[in-house]
Amino acid sequence: MLLPAAALAPQCFAFDLGKALGAAQGLVSANSITDDEMRAQSRRMVEQMDARAPIAPANDPYARRLAALTRQCRDDQGLDLNYKVYLTKDVNAFATADGSIRFYSGLMDMMTDDEVRYVIGHEIGHVQAGHSRKRMQLALSSGALQQAAAAAGGKAGALAQSELGELFVKVVRAQHSQGNENEADDYAMQFLSRRQYDRRAAVTALEKLGKLSGGGSNWLSTHPAPRDRAQRMRNQLG
Repeated sequence: MLLPAAALAPQCFAFDLGKALGAAQGLVSANSITDDEMRAQSRRMVEQMDARAPIAPANDPYARRLAALTRQCRDDQGLDLNYKVYLTKDVNAFATADGSIRFYSGLMDMMTDDEVRYVIGHEIGHVQAGHSRKRMQLALSSGALQQAAAAAGGKAGALAQSELGELFVKVVRAQHSQGNENEADDYAMQFLSRRQYDRRAAVTALEKLGKLSGGGSNWLSTHPAPRDRAQRMRNQLG
């Protein structure tokens, strides 16, 4: 990331991640955290984010639409899923290791229902493949954050706001690798097939994202090469 955390993380997403991670959780031990602990830490982080974000209430059209689209998708091969919409014009979505999936309303504005389903499958793919867990591990183990933790006695709860902002960027706004994106796209295609949704939505969604440039298209900074991926998905349609 070339921009500072403050430029990447809107003020509405500011949160006390140190408290969310637990005051006694040393960053240097991130690689030894169990799957259950990582899911619990991720859930606490998302709860803190949700507390600060402009969440669409249950009666909001965005929330009603997402609830309808996910009514039959509250779990995926043993993974419990939960969804919310952040009311922001940014074009993005993300998932965390606990199965929390968050849509930005700007993304929903440009997607058909089947294209939203593709995004759901893609984000689930990141979780099921362990990408979301790895991002949390890497964030907690990064050199700068380890040094900050060491200076604070090795406790995440003592990190300053600047370090918390950096951790937020690393966990949610860090760019996925092309390999991770392909793996998540493959999972999305399987997801659409299993649930008998239109697989062509993977192609059309990526084509729409490929046309974005600048502005609020945070998707492009976190999910690379949508045009190349669209062609790859088209090849899978047979």
